[in-house]
Amino acid sequence: MKVYVRVTGNTDLIKLQSALHLLTEWASKWQLQLSVDKCFTLNLGKPKCDVALHTDSNILPVVQTCRDLGVTVCSDLAPAVHINQIVAKAHQRANNILHCFVSRDPQSLTKAFITYVQPLLEYNSIIWSPYLKQDIDRIEQVRDASPSAYVA
Repeated sequence: MKVYVRVTGNTDLIKLQSALHLLTEWASKWQLQLSVDKCFTLNLGKPKCDVALHTDSNILPVVQTCRDLGVTVCSDLAPAVHINQIVAKAHQRANNILHCFVSRDPQSLTKAFITYVQPLLEYNSIIWSPYLKQDIDRIEQVRDASPSAYVA
C-alpha cells in the first residue's frame, strides 16, 4: 500500500500522520500485520518533510530511493539510478548468454538477447524514460554490445 500526500504545511503532515494511525488501527482490527520493515518515507521534490512519521511506536525512516513495481524511484525523480541498475543487470545477462551458449549462430544469440535482455531495458520505460544523453547512451551501449555483435 502506498500513501501519497502533497505536503504544503503542518496541516498536511497532521493529516498524513492521522491517516497512518487510521491505517494501523484498521490493520489491527482485521488482524492484519503491517510489515514495518518495508515502511518508509520518500520525499519527492524540493520541500523536505523533516517531521518523523510513525506507525504505532515505529518511526518510519526517510529514504532517498525506493523500488516500486520494479522501477527504482529517487527523491528527485531522475531515472539515473534505475538506469544504472538495469544496465548492469542487462550487461550481466548478455555476458551470461555469450558464455553459456555453445553455438555462435548470430540468429540464436540475437533471439536470446531479445528474449532475456531487451525486456529489462524496456520494462516500464514510459515511467523512467531517459532524457539525458548520458542515460540514453548507457542504454544504447547494452544494445550495441549484444552477443550477436561478438560473433565473427
